Amino acid sequence: MPDKRLHRSLSQKMIAGVCGGLAEYFDIDVSLVRLVFVAISIASALIPMFIFYVVAWIVIPSQVTPPPQAGDKGNQSG
Repeated sequence: MPDKRLHRSLSQKMIAGVCGGLAEYFDIDVSLVRLVFVAISIASALIPMFIFYVVAWIVIPSQVTPPPQAGDKGNQSG
């Protein structure tokens, strides 16, 4: 089982990759995470979720290397 760690996504980012990283960590669609984030932001008058996003941007480390793309077989020699 691979080591599952939370990180900011490099491949699923719009601003800082926080929602993309959460979607990858929980193995759910990134659009769903973004929609939930926007819905909670609107319901809570935007300020608390904006603060959460900025704190998450600072605290969650960035992904070191991009994940392999679908269909990428890697380096196969021989």
